[in-house]
Amino acid sequence: MSEIEGIVKSLENRLQQLFKKMESIEESNQDLKIKLKNSEAIIENQANQISDLKYNFDSIKISNSLLGSDEYKRDTKLKINSLIREIDYCIAQLSD
Repeated sequence: MSEIEGIVKSLENRLQQLFKKMESIEESNQDLKIKLKNSEAIIENQANQISDLKYNFDSIKISNSLLGSDEYKRDTKLKINSLIREIDYCIAQLSD
């Protein structure tokens, strides 16, 4: 009978150890989930900043070429031609 009690106590100890490990893993998992959400928020914020900076850069390129810079003259001409096509399209739509 004492042999069975020893086995039962051993099983109880092992189960307690497993539960402790499980709790620590769950806590670690929660911490990692929080870090992941924070990282995703940072990435989204940086993506928005990149998008804004690209838009500002394009605006600066166009304004520089309009001021006489030869560096981005082709891009500006393309943009102006695109705007003219859009205006022509709108006029055609209004004429119908």
